Amino acid sequence: MNLGILFSGGKDSGYALYKASKENDIVVLITIDSKNKDSFMFHTPINNAQNLSNKLNIPLITLETEGEKEKELEDLKRAIKKAKEDFKIEGIATGAIASNYQASRIQKICDELDLSCLNPLWQKDQEELLRELVEKGFKIKIIKVAAEGLDESWIGKMLDNELIEKLLKLKERYGINIAGEGGEYESEVEEFPKDFLREFGKE
Repeated sequence: MNLGILFSGGKDSGYALYKASKENDIVVLITIDSKNKDSFMFHTPINNAQNLSNKLNIPLITLETEGEKEKELEDLKRAIKKAKEDFKIEGIATGAIASNYQASRIQKICDELDLSCLNPLWQKDQEELLRELVEKGFKIKIIKVAAEGLDESWIGKMLDNELIEKLLKLKERYGINIAGEGGEYESEVEEFPKDFLREFGKE
């Protein structure tokens, strides 16, 4: 199936891209640039999305939104509709893990546009998710923090098993979501695994 990926350049959309590519053809990345840095729907910032698009040799559609709650969904629908028209996609894949808010709204848009909606990471154990990213060779950097126990010293740190242990301790102490699903932190894929880059002819 020809797929578009809702892609921010963060770890979840990056891993969804990785997993979805095993059984589908990824023909376009779709990035929403929200001016609302506290958007309910979209990861911010998205600074590295274009760079990763270039490395993977996959076209990127970027659409700006003011990020007004619910209205931003109209902008998302326009971007997905453009991907369907320009790249003949048959479905969308997302990096949603546990957010019913995000998953239900994207599913509704896909239903309206007669597209399949895939969520390769849905309900995945979050420690297992982070461990897999490290094991498979993803280079993931923390770029934004917004939770008790996560101060500015975390920005720029790379995801490894030692960092995962620290996140688990913060979960015990403060109840944070270790995958950042509640906005505790945002991440950026610095590099995809080498085998994945070779698959797209850019290694």
